Amino acid sequence: MAVESTEERGARMKSVGILSPSYTLLYRYMSFLEHQVRLQLQSPGHYSPLEAFYEDKRALLPPSGEDVITAFPDNAWGAAINHSMHPEMKITHPAGCMSQFIRFFGEQIMVLWKLALLRRRILIFSPPPVGVVCYRVYCCCCLANISIPGVGVAVPEFRPFFYVNVADISALENELSYVACTTEKIFEEKKDLYDVYVDNQNVKTYRDGLKPLLRLSAADREKYRKLTEQRQMLLYSQEENGDCVSSEEDLFILFFLEQNNRIFQTLSEVAGSPDPTVTQDSVRAMGLDPHGDRLFLLHLLEIYGYDSLLVSEQLCCS
Repeated sequence: MAVESTEERGARMKSVGILSPSYTLLYRYMSFLEHQVRLQLQSPGHYSPLEAFYEDKRALLPPSGEDVITAFPDNAWGAAINHSMHPEMKITHPAGCMSQFIRFFGEQIMVLWKLALLRRRILIFSPPPVGVVCYRVYCCCCLANISIPGVGVAVPEFRPFFYVNVADISALENELSYVACTTEKIFEEKKDLYDVYVDNQNVKTYRDGLKPLLRLSAADREKYRKLTEQRQMLLYSQEENGDCVSSEEDLFILFFLEQNNRIFQTLSEVAGSPDPTVTQDSVRAMGLDPHGDRLFLLHLLEIYGYDSLLVSEQLCCS
């Protein structure tokens, strides 16, 4: 804010922030923080609303540092921390970043979707400016949402790190699952830090076990066609009917949330049946290709703990 002050050299800058156990919870507090930072600009040092907020929401880290003990009731916090639910993904970002993401990657979105669902370490390279690439990180996170209770609790969290540089190398060495972006080309040589390297629209991996996943299956192309069709219908509705309620963000997030739920709902039904065998029909019920998605499915069963399921011999590689 411009001020008549030689001490502040004509400009006053303030920042207000909180620490949250989940990135996707922050949207709940955006309006409060925006109001508080304006208050700090106009009345510097007036902290009583922030102190009240802190007393109401504060959390304690136990000595082990593993879990968060909070003042929230257990059931309320349990619902809030479930970052995979659609409403929790509401984050401030430029209008249209989802449509830009779809246009930029095209059908490759389906490859990124599988890798995100498999909780792989994804590093996105792009020359500066880095802002737009950070929103690709956010969009990638939206691909891996699951809202079926109990599913995915034992797998590593798919963590958004946004911009990273060489100073973050030691931290990344210990991460099991993340998506991040960088402008530093040297990261490409650090092959032990990532599973998948995205250079503009080029998605690549040096891990032999993942290379087949970079090929699109027939089901991938069909899903992308449906996504594109739904986008066109939404844009038409917005133009013709002035529909301002529905958004591309909602469409995008719900599209992949429903796809993911469809997969795990089918797997749960198969696991609970007298014959726990994944067949061609059950794979099709998941929206997957019995041949082209076989390796993806095997990875999925292993990572999400469906080890007891048998895979039909009919699911052979194409």
